[in-house]
Amino acid sequence: MSMAEELLVVDDEPQMLIAIHETLRRRGYGITTAGSGMEALCRLKEKHYQLVITDMRMPDVSGIDLLRKVKHLSPQTPVILLTAYGTIQNAVDAMRDGAYDYLLKPFSSESLEKVVRRALDAAPGKNEKVAHDIVTQDPAFSRTLEQAAQAASGNATVLIEAESGTGKELLARMIHMKSSRSSNAFVAVNCAALPESLLESELFGFEKGAFTGAHASKPGKFELADKGTLLLDEIGEMAPILQAKLLRVLQEKEVDRIGGRDPVGIDVRVIATTNRDLQMLVREGEFRADLYYRLHVVRLTIPPLRERPDDIPLLADFFCRRYGKNSDGAARLSEDAIRRLLHYPWPGNVRELENTIQRAVTLCSGSEIQPEDLWLASPEPSSAQSPIVSEPGFPGGVTMREMERQLICRTLRDTGGNRTRAAKSLGISLRTLRNKLNEFGLQDRQAKSAHSHAMSA
Repeated sequence: MSMAEELLVVDDEPQMLIAIHETLRRRGYGITTAGSGMEALCRLKEKHYQLVITDMRMPDVSGIDLLRKVKHLSPQTPVILLTAYGTIQNAVDAMRDGAYDYLLKPFSSESLEKVVRRALDAAPGKNEKVAHDIVTQDPAFSRTLEQAAQAASGNATVLIEAESGTGKELLARMIHMKSSRSSNAFVAVNCAALPESLLESELFGFEKGAFTGAHASKPGKFELADKGTLLLDEIGEMAPILQAKLLRVLQEKEVDRIGGRDPVGIDVRVIATTNRDLQMLVREGEFRADLYYRLHVVRLTIPPLRERPDDIPLLADFFCRRYGKNSDGAARLSEDAIRRLLHYPWPGNVRELENTIQRAVTLCSGSEIQPEDLWLASPEPSSAQSPIVSEPGFPGGVTMREMERQLICRTLRDTGGNRTRAAKSLGISLRTLRNKLNEFGLQDRQAKSAHSHAMSA
């Protein structure tokens, strides 16, 4: 987590303000507190914050008023609302006005930390996930963008298939912004990041008393996205039992809250993304065929970066200007650096390229980025490579399947066989990593081999 993440916490209850401050400070966030809405407005004029957490009911400026002011000053800044009064409908309405989420008091420190982390990770201001940032001159991707623009005018379900790091959520946001729903909520749910039980309550909501800890009713993401768009990110990771419930929601256009008696009608446009082959999952019995065809109304694919070589220098220049630090606002890539970028396989796609350029801009000693500033491994195989895996980049003639297998092996080796760390490094869920190990026939043998190699290194 970046130490630069500055949070503004607003509450007129001193003890609550202290508790939130201490909880988040221990997690390494920079915290500014305000005891009233008026004080918060003064703080907002002084500096920019990555996140605002505010109580809803305050005597001078309410949390709703503060939300509107934040969205006027900085539309990309996420706002989390706090309430002890069970004003659920007000909170839901506020989320449709742009709030990221809300918490009912009393809440646990773990709940607070999780929603703060999710809000920061999803913030367009952090990852610049806005529609006009789709940069390409590739004919295939340009056709995809044209198809997406056409699909935006309707309400059909959209399935976006692409590797991790290619910009699936970026494309989903573009569809939302070009649709008639753009003035309403865009709600994203990462199906791979939440356990089955939590994902169910997040999607469908729950009634008070539905389970231990359900102290008040809470609407799910489908209800919060009403009249807007719901993004189901990495839907291939969804458990089969939830797939059945999702299918019913898509068919009947209503949700059943956990513990609820009456269904709740919804009007939501669903966009699903996946980095896996759903057709293969259907054949293997891991994904419902009826749900696949329900999602597969409009299918869009994003080519991986290695298949878009003309986009590499274009994107690199874009990121140089975004993260540039010299006098004219943009660092420059030398011709040798550009050639180095073009000869790298980019297994992490655009996300890896962005991180590479940001690092190079930050660490290069001059205004021109040289190949050594990129910190990319040599494309030639290393003479000291592991017997398990070749080092990055990969020699010519290697299939994509083999490249993926080698990348997983190398990452497991580098993490000493720790699957959780390896999955995080690869940008995939732990479930996806396990599935890949099964697919490649590696399983525990590979993890043990990686661990042995790390111990002997």
